[in-house]
Amino acid sequence: MIVGIEGEIVYKEPTLLHIFINGLTYEVNVSINSSSAIDGSRAKLFVTQIIREDANLLYGFATKSEKKMFDTLLKINGVGPKVALAVCSTFTPEAFAKIVSAKDVAMLKRVPGIGPKAASRILVELADFIVTGDEQKEEGSGAILEATMALESLGFKKDAIKKALAGESGSVEELVKIGLKKMQRL
Repeated sequence: MIVGIEGEIVYKEPTLLHIFINGLTYEVNVSINSSSAIDGSRAKLFVTQIIREDANLLYGFATKSEKKMFDTLLKINGVGPKVALAVCSTFTPEAFAKIVSAKDVAMLKRVPGIGPKAASRILVELADFIVTGDEQKEEGSGAILEATMALESLGFKKDAIKKALAGESGSVEELVKIGLKKMQRL
């Protein structure tokens, strides 16, 4: 799996880059925010690779928080890569976190491809989406988010998980263990 890419930009559109690396040229879909952050003829991007039956697609991001936002959006039923990339192009991760915490359906409906039902579903499922500028806090909240998703996949309710992990910190594995121990008692 490709998780990062660095090379020379040989072609650029607002949401598409061709990056040349050691004799190969890769097509990478990017958000408008990431595209505008790239200046010069070289790019270094965090990548999400999506392999489908008919395509092998790369989505690149200038920051880890934007990649996290994209990956989180993809986990929502009915949200595909095009809509997730449109959200990343419309809002910065910080602005998106504020929209989610304010449950602002009207702002989210401004994104092409998102109607009122999809906006409501996204806001409900991402109620705990947090982005901070501090790298350590970002990693911590990412670990809590991943641990929450892991526990949800085991069938636990989001409210119970939130209570169990409140005030906790550590790696994803440690948080899952803590959550399992606390929820066994409930």
